[in-house]
Amino acid sequence: MGWRRQAWLVFAKDVQVELCTGELLMTSGFFAVLVVVIGSLSFYGGPDAHVLVAPGVVWVAVAFASVLVLSRTWQRERENDALSGLLSLPIDRSAIFAGKALGVVAFLSCVQLLVIPVTALLFDISLVDHGVGLLLFCLCATPGIAAAGTLFGAMTARTEARDLVLASVMFPLLAPTLLAAVAGTRELLGGAPLGDLTDYFKLMIVFSVVFTSGGLGMFGPLIEP
Repeated sequence: MGWRRQAWLVFAKDVQVELCTGELLMTSGFFAVLVVVIGSLSFYGGPDAHVLVAPGVVWVAVAFASVLVLSRTWQRERENDALSGLLSLPIDRSAIFAGKALGVVAFLSCVQLLVIPVTALLFDISLVDHGVGLLLFCLCATPGIAAAGTLFGAMTARTEARDLVLASVMFPLLAPTLLAAVAGTRELLGGAPLGDLTDYFKLMIVFSVVFTSGGLGMFGPLIEP
């Protein structure tokens, strides 16, 4: 069985479990939308709220939803010692990392598909004008968030107070890509053309490449008992 096939099977397993339960998308999606609604009601930026407030609200919702997704993803592996069963399979450890990370990307993408339209509605943002730019920011930021979260989720899988440890480790590491996403989204909604935002895209892509490469190389030693 090739490496890609191994990664695909791990990804398909996570997706199939989610299709049966709907737990991840229900909890993280509801939480993310709630953050957006509360943010729209709590922070007033006048007629420029879509520029001053909306970018932070979107990415705060995505960041906290990612912690929920990652926490529950690894909790499933701990239940009934499923992680030991996964590690006993004759598949490459890097393929497990890739499959798990792809699953997180898929789940976070579904959350973003909820968050962005709700934000556009509440902050009067035209998706016709800004939809492509928002899509590009999501495409550039999400792989890095998923890779970093999967790597450190594996590291904390067997620790006590794992949810607190995961959040404490993740958020400082995600600061570069989240700051780039917030600043770039603010410039986009402020009317900047996509050509002027390439530096933000480059920073998020570099972050994604670094953590994906690190995860593929380090996942095995971190996950082994």
